[in-house]
Amino acid sequence: MDCQTPGHTPGPRTRIPVKIEESLAGIIIAVLALITFANVVVRYLTHFSFAFTEEISIFLMVVMTLVGSSSLMAKSSHLNITYFIDKLPPKGRRLARLAAAALTALTFLLLAILGGRMAWDEYRFEVTSPGLGIPTWVYTVWLPILSLVIVGRAAGLMARIARGED
Repeated sequence: MDCQTPGHTPGPRTRIPVKIEESLAGIIIAVLALITFANVVVRYLTHFSFAFTEEISIFLMVVMTLVGSSSLMAKSSHLNITYFIDKLPPKGRRLARLAAAALTALTFLLLAILGGRMAWDEYRFEVTSPGLGIPTWVYTVWLPILSLVIVGRAAGLMARIARGED
């Protein structure tokens, strides 16, 4: 859509385009739809199920959640209940938004640290998945990586708020 279109708001001015997350989310949705469709067709025709697809689908949904969170953080579109914040003067609103972004960054930084420890333990103890028998760290390593992406997006949002751009 063209930015000149009435009602269209341009995206945030981020150094790393938000289109990356949006494109990845689209790909994940397409893969999930294909997996689910194939599983339904096979189950209907053969009365057997691809049980292992559940493992992949759950992993993709977790990745989708984190990718979506990153995109929303960059766009400052995360869930807000602003009843009291809207009653503050502009400087107070800005400080509250900075505090919220900082707390979000701290939360996802802790998630990255703890998720990294969990992935390391799964790697170290050679834990495998029940459905496919592959190492579970292949799934869990994405939690700390994507959590750090969200921390970066939160830091970018804080910088834009501090400069008065957002």
